[in-house]
Amino acid sequence: MTAPALLDVRNLQTWFPIRRGLLQRITGHVKAVDGVSFTLHKGETLGLVGESGCGKTTVGRTLLRLIEPTGGQVLFEGRDVISMAGEELRQLRRRMQIIFQDPGGSLNPRMRVGRIVGEPLEVHGVAQGDELRDMVEKLLTRCGLWAAAADRYPHEFSGGQRQRIGIARALALNPSLIVCDEPTSALDVSIQSQILNLLKDLQAEFGLSYLFISHDMAVIHHICDRVAVMYDGKIVEEGTRDDIIRRPQHAYTQRLLAAVPEADPRRPRQNLRLEGAKM
Repeated sequence: MTAPALLDVRNLQTWFPIRRGLLQRITGHVKAVDGVSFTLHKGETLGLVGESGCGKTTVGRTLLRLIEPTGGQVLFEGRDVISMAGEELRQLRRRMQIIFQDPGGSLNPRMRVGRIVGEPLEVHGVAQGDELRDMVEKLLTRCGLWAAAADRYPHEFSGGQRQRIGIARALALNPSLIVCDEPTSALDVSIQSQILNLLKDLQAEFGLSYLFISHDMAVIHHICDRVAVMYDGKIVEEGTRDDIIRRPQHAYTQRLLAAVPEADPRRPRQNLRLEGAKM
């Protein structure tokens, strides 16, 4: 018998109004997310892949209520996320966290690393004083940094190290689900593999579930169990990692795979064109 899904998204819609004229009347909507549905189980990594502007980041932020949805339903552990408010929503934030794309831009440059990582623990009343310091140091060490890093500022670290700080912050409240919003796209290739391996190790250790958002099919192939392909605000294909990579059915998925750099320059490349594409 299949276990209930940790996350169940049904017909999610996130539309942004288009306003024109002196009175800024609404004349239409940008349908960034338009009828997206998928499930995610405990300990699983679902890759949400597509080019820039397809709506994948909006999906991730809408799930966490960082952006309010226009319609649809989001069930987390059987509870309706969209209807939550007040203390119930605040408690939910302990269970659902996010790792942002830009490790530098997501960290307050005026705060020391210890304060950045420890702030969620303080806000939710988990720890204070020496206990807080000890928990922060353990989080930093587990994410490949050193305890004394807590006393330094974000600008003193490399891009890969700043992303490790972001991961430590996301782990602080012991979440069940982490939305990984292009967590390696701003990093060098060698550092990307280190961060991906860290995420996989943390998943195995803590039983985490990831919604992994990316435009890079090679990264998706490395870390994901299942893949959902987004195009123009909708999911156009979904399946296991091997099915999507080896036997893509939709023309857009085939095009994404054809764009992956080929290691052998002598091997001919496919030049696929998607009918009706806006690019």
